[in-house]
Amino acid sequence: MSTARTALRRVGTVTALTAGGLLAAAGMASAHVTVHPESYAKGATDGVLTFRVPNEEDTASTTKVQVYLPTDHPVLGVLVSPPQNGWTAKVTNTKLKTPVKTDDGTITDAVSEITWTGGRIGAGQYQDFNVAFGQLPDDTDQLTFKTLQTYSDGKTVRWIDVAQSGADEPENPAPVLKLTAKGAEEGSASASSSAAPKSAGSSASSAPGSDSTARGLGVAGLVVGVLGLAAAAFAIVRNRSAKAS
Repeated sequence: MSTARTALRRVGTVTALTAGGLLAAAGMASAHVTVHPESYAKGATDGVLTFRVPNEEDTASTTKVQVYLPTDHPVLGVLVSPPQNGWTAKVTNTKLKTPVKTDDGTITDAVSEITWTGGRIGAGQYQDFNVAFGQLPDDTDQLTFKTLQTYSDGKTVRWIDVAQSGADEPENPAPVLKLTAKGAEEGSASASSSAAPKSAGSSASSAPGSDSTARGLGVAGLVVGVLGLAAAAFAIVRNRSAKAS
């Protein structure tokens, strides 16, 4: 009986460690700086982008967030929200190498950086930063928003890595907005505006996103598989114990 109990304890330990490791990995994988919605139609006008910034440190708070907007494919007519939860935004404009012609005239400069300071994102929390735009570019398939996240202990996480096609997700991926063919997402601007997160300082585990959902479902499947193996092992050990007695 002692052998059976020892085997059962080992099975339980392995199962707990494996399941715990998978769930921890899922939590870390979803705790990236992201942009919502994940896609817009090329050339979309009058919409909102929400940058979601989770706090990944247990002993430090996020005190500064810097989002860099591309200037080779500029976002036009950028507006930031009034101060909220202590956060204020500083907007930096840059002269464009190639001016953009619009129905309202030629645009020679655009926003290249937005820096938020003054607030705090505590452990287990996130903050949404909303950015309104007048028009997105129509000559590219995606926009990459490299982001720097600074903590109260001086640590800076650089969310600047760009994922390569067919490769694994980088350790610190930059937020990416996919741009789809015009007309492929009818009403995307109005839909995304109504769906834009409104709360702040909530638990990061509640953050939406299809990637996070897919990861969660995948991990759940793995955990179920591990539990199934544990049950099978338990049955084998129990049968052997019964025969031995």
